[in-house]
Parts: sequence; C-alpha cells; structure tokens
Amino acid sequence: MFKTLKNDIPASIVVFFVALPLCLGIALASGAPLFSGIIAGIVGGIVVGSLSGSKIGVSGPAAGLAAIVLTAIGTLGSYENFLVAVVLGGIIQLLFGVLKAGIIGYYFPSSVIKGMLTGIGLIIILKQIPHFFGYDADPEGNFAFFQVDGENTFSELINMVNYVQLGSALIGIISLGILLLWSNVLSKKGKIFQIIQGPLVAVVVGIIYFVVTQSNESLAVAKSHLVSVPVPDGIGSFLGQFSFPNFAAITNPEIWIVAFTIALVASLETLLCVEATDKLDPHKNVTPTNRELLAQGTGNILSGLIGGLPITQVIVRSSANIQSGGRSKVSAIIHGFLLLISVILIPRLLNMIPLSVLAAVLLIVGYKLAKPSLFKKMYNLGWKQFVPFTVTVVGIVFTDLLVGIGLGLAVGIVVILIKSYQNSHFLHIEDKSNGKHKIKMTLAEEVTFFNKGAILKELDSLPRDTYLELDVRKTRYLDNDIIEILDDFAFKAKERQIDIKLISELGIVENPPSFIEFFQLRPKTA
Repeated sequence: MFKTLKNDIPASIVVFFVALPLCLGIALASGAPLFSGIIAGIVGGIVVGSLSGSKIGVSGPAAGLAAIVLTAIGTLGSYENFLVAVVLGGIIQLLFGVLKAGIIGYYFPSSVIKGMLTGIGLIIILKQIPHFFGYDADPEGNFAFFQVDGENTFSELINMVNYVQLGSALIGIISLGILLLWSNVLSKKGKIFQIIQGPLVAVVVGIIYFVVTQSNESLAVAKSHLVSVPVPDGIGSFLGQFSFPNFAAITNPEIWIVAFTIALVASLETLLCVEATDKLDPHKNVTPTNRELLAQGTGNILSGLIGGLPITQVIVRSSANIQSGGRSKVSAIIHGFLLLISVILIPRLLNMIPLSVLAAVLLIVGYKLAKPSLFKKMYNLGWKQFVPFTVTVVGIVFTDLLVGIGLGLAVGIVVILIKSYQNSHFLHIEDKSNGKHKIKMTLAEEVTFFNKGAILKELDSLPRDTYLELDVRKTRYLDNDIIEILDDFAFKAKERQIDIKLISELGIVENPPSFIEFFQLRPKTA
C-alpha cells in the first residue's frame, strides 16, 4: 500500500481542496452546524478509508442526503436527536453488509453508470460557474436542481450576471489558467510538476492574491466569497464544536424511520459510486461491495456519535482522486488527516482561500467527467446504450442523483423487456484439470447486464495459472456491459498468468488484445 505514496500524497492534497468547501457547503445546505461536515469528511477519510476495500474511493458527507438531513432535523426537534438516527442508520448498514446486500450494485447497467458520471460532471460545471464569478447564494455542494435559495440550476446562472465580483472572477480565471497549463503542458515537462499538483499552486496563488488585494476595493475578494472554516479560540471551544446524540429519544418511531431512510439512501449512493469509480479506475480494481457497506456503516456510527453528518462514498472526491493519480486507499486516509490537522492548526489560513479558486478546480473535475466525446461514444454504441445514458443525464441535471438513476434504470429495464432477454443459465463451467488448470466457460444464447454480478464473481475467483476457454459460438446477444467486464478481466489476467482462448464463429483467438474491438467485428444479430 505504501509503495504508491509518491502518487497518493499529491492526489490526497487535491482531494483535500475539493472536499473542504463541499464539507462546509453540504453542512450549510443541510441546516446542520458547519463543523459537522468537517467531522464527516475526517471520519470518511480516515475511518472508512482504512476499512474500505476500495483503492481509489473517497467518502464524506453526501450532497444527495442534504434534503433528507434538513427535513429530519426539523421533524425530530434537534440536531442531537437527528444524530441518534445517524448512529442507528450506521447499524442498519452493518446489517446490510452482513446480509450481503452489496450485490445490488452490480444490477445497474453500464449505460446508467456512465450517465450518472456524466450527469454529475455537468451538475458540477453548472453549479460551480456562479461560485467561479463570486456569486455564492447557493451553498457549495448543493447538487439538487431546485436550490435552497429558491432558485434552480439555470435561473441561478441568469441571476449571477448581475452579481459578478471582479476580484473573485479574476483569481478564478488565473487559477483556471494555472490548472490548464499544469495539466496540459508542465506535467509533461518533469516529475516535479507531477509531484506538486496544479490545484495546490492555484490555492497558494489564490491566498497571495487575497492578501495583496484586500486593501483594493475593486480587486479584493470579499470575505463572504472565502472558505469559512469555524475558528476556535482554544482547545475548549474546539471540543465544543462536537455534538453528541440524545439517546433518550431512541424510542421515538420517527427517529427509526429517518435512520432506515439514511441507511437505504446512503447505501444505494455508495454502491452506485463504487460501481462508477471501479469503471473510472485505470487499473481496473474491483471493490468488494459488502465490505464497503460494513465500512460505511462503521463510519456512520462513529460520525453520528461525535456530531458528524451521514457519510457515503462520493463520486466528486473519488473522481478527483483518480484524475490526480491516486493509486491506493492511502490517498483517502491522508486527505482525512489533512482535514483534521488543518482545522486544528491553520483554520485562519484556510479562510483566506477564495471559493472561486476551488470552483476552478471543480470545473476541471466536472469537465473530465462529462467530456463531449463520451456522448458520441455512447451514441455509436447504439440506442440500447444511448437512450438509458441520456435519460440518466437529463434526470440528474433536472432533478437529483437518485431520481436520475431511477429513471435511467427504468428505461434500461424497458429496453431489456423489449428485446426479451430471457435466459436463466447464462454460463457453464467445466473443470478439465490436466497439468495446467483448465476451465471451459460457455456463454448462453443471450447474456445481459443482469448476469454481470455472477460473471464478474466467476472471473474474479479463477485461480492463478489458469487456462480459460471462453466459448461464445452460441451467443446471439452479448451485452456491452459483459464485453467491458471481459475486457477489464483481460487486463487483470496478464498479472495472474491466466491465458484466454476465445472461441467464436469468427474463429479461435488466443489472448485477444481487446474484447471490445473483437466483438465490434462480429455481425449484429439483434
């Protein structure tokens, strides 16, 4: 794990700068104490990061739970009563993990997961543009279409035109220029530019800009457009920022309803994020989903006990981690320690960071998630992939994450029903051990994303030094999700000394370099 420190430390700094405003903004949007978001970020990084089986996933307070938290605090009467629901929600998540409910994550089609990533990328861009120009009416981290300030995503952009702050916009543009220069030019010039990440340089320049221009009325960044970390007067006031659950209210049935809601929504968001981050991961690691639920449950219990918001694995932080070169869970853990140390030692320095600088960092993250080329790629895959993808993107942008995912999944199921993919036995494994361990796998006539979890499990359980004979001669329809799984497996098979013999109507191929390219050559039968 520590062999990749040279990659993980720079990545953790970028994740820290992405997480900081989101932790504070989500707490504000939730109607909770600001420090509760920081607590959730610290626990999500250190505790969940340590227990999770994900190498690149990062956990923290989730924007998708903000509306639930805001309503629940009012319904339950106090934040301390709400914390009881967070603790109970964590216990329920542990139960989900023990019951192996993590398999649910495998039943979301690839087109919907890619639509989720693209939708989140677009939301990040649309939501960060106002902050980039110094208009901060809507809290950072609020990703819902209908905002807490009474506006929606698009009306906020129109309102922003009347409230552009010159100083914020100027340092935002400078920061964006630094980030683009760093990623497109300097990072290729030498290792020093890979170790020192562009976002760190942009933040340092932002702080210097704030200090230098604070006496200039036209160019200064107003204090309302800076990071706002609570600043304690001493150890007593720092410890006073922690809240504790009121367990006397545990008999209130409404607390149990909120607890189950938190557990269900947080688990679903986590499983979706796990599936998405594994797809983004260039090293094709597979995260154990049941272990992830156990880690998230433990994190939520601890977060609730010390006054933190509910925690999930979060795609914004996780994608920032991947884009910055994070290789192991050390990156997530270090980002948690950076949050803890910084709010104790340098809160005043953090409060000199302009929000427009951090908005520039998030704009880059959003663009990398929602590249225009992805729309063309999904269109070229055919309507069965493009329609669920598009519905998911539109649903996320105009409602919220879970509604968008639900719409995309519903459309995906309709597509399957239309094509009548009915097949109960999708593969047959035959052990013909003779010298080298030989396994024959015959795919059925129709293989859809419903079979993804079982196929992934079978491939992942193959022992080292195996000779895998994969027969697809009878397969009339092979879903794009399964092709991607086979392509990802081919990457891992080389590390495990697994040889693959692919038998199809086109002939026999030993260790095909790309399953995606191979199956694109096959005649379309459906």
